[in-house]
Amino acid sequence: MTSATTAIDRLDWGDIAHRLDTEGYALLPGLAPEQVEKLVQTLPGQGDTSNLYRVSLASRDLGRGDVFYLGEQLPAPLHTWRTDLYRRLAPLANRWHEMLDIPYRYPARHGEFLQHNHEAGQTRPLSYLSRLSEADYLALHQQDRNEYMFPMQVVALLSEPGQDFQGGEFVMTERRPRMQSRPMVLPLTAGDAAIIGTAQRPFKGSKGYYRVNLKHAISRVHCGTRLGVELSFHDGVADGGAGLELLSY
Repeated sequence: MTSATTAIDRLDWGDIAHRLDTEGYALLPGLAPEQVEKLVQTLPGQGDTSNLYRVSLASRDLGRGDVFYLGEQLPAPLHTWRTDLYRRLAPLANRWHEMLDIPYRYPARHGEFLQHNHEAGQTRPLSYLSRLSEADYLALHQQDRNEYMFPMQVVALLSEPGQDFQGGEFVMTERRPRMQSRPMVLPLTAGDAAIIGTAQRPFKGSKGYYRVNLKHAISRVHCGTRLGVELSFHDGVADGGAGLELLSY
């Protein structure tokens, strides 16, 4: 069995950087398909639920269906994915900040970056599993409400389109100043992952680099159940209340 670390190290990181620069996302087909079943077993009713916090999307006016926020101890292979992907992505994130004249530079190790988060009051994990059944969907959103925000995140599909569910496409939009939004559909299958821009990315115009705005969503599921994961490299501000508002339009 190929470890997640080995699979990540074998990726074409030059091509990934190019795709993130030009499209705002990069597909990672079959990154760790043998681990899908282990992730599915963490969902309520199918395994241990002690590390999950359920949020109804309808209760937050963010769609229909459920998301289950993961705690600090991510299940395998998510912990390995996040640590090793961060190591590869931090130099690219720093290059993006340089292009946009943002002074902060990301440290080489993810643990050090999380320490910066926690010192700023960002202590609530943002990564979650999603479960969308018939007529469920996740509205366009982005996670951009924190001082320390990593400009990329990872999404993955844990069930098979056409077999486990119909519909439920992963959708992104990109909006440039004074231009119509550009829609993109990512062709994910079970076990596929993608690195996407969290909220903004640099775009080179005639007068230099400027920011373009990114959002993402999951279209309505027509039948079956769609299981997915959204992995964040930064933590969010803890509001201390029973209700959470971790997504924004």
